Amino acid sequence: MAIGLLIVDVQCGMFESHLIPPVPMGKELLEKIRELIGRARNADVPIIFVQHCGGHGHPLEKGTDGWKIHPSIAPGHDDLVVQKTTPDSFYETNLQAELEARNIDKIVIAGLQTEYCIDTTCRRAFSLGYDVTLVKDGHGTWDNGILSRQQIIDHHNYILGDWFVKLRSGSEIDLIE
Repeated sequence: MAIGLLIVDVQCGMFESHLIPPVPMGKELLEKIRELIGRARNADVPIIFVQHCGGHGHPLEKGTDGWKIHPSIAPGHDDLVVQKTTPDSFYETNLQAELEARNIDKIVIAGLQTEYCIDTTCRRAFSLGYDVTLVKDGHGTWDNGILSRQQIIDHHNYILGDWFVKLRSGSEIDLIE
């Protein structure tokens, strides 16, 4: 069983954009992900970055500064970048083929945005037969006018952890098999 680290949509537009406010607790999220990436590199665990390609006027509009993966966690030479256009990191992308080519059947997921791309990617990975671990303190979102960001995160950790994923804090993630 091979493991891979999947970092979803941690792009500049989520942290610095004139279109949306920066994701709350962004510095802490970046630090948590940076620490996971460092541990993955030390363990020779493949790192896959998923990069959302938004349309014109989107904070993650393809080709703009906001679209770039955040420089504090920039992909290394051996890391893979998969581009997507929907919340599902597998839909019409080469993610599944890349995971299969690397014999990865266990994935650890962190990134943005909890109720969209993290939720959808976790559910889809589960449905495709992957052993999925969600970094419960390694994903984030914004308040939405109905729920606070923390309520959204807590709700998704509860729902996803009840059926689709194993929940682990970043410090509990074991990247060595």
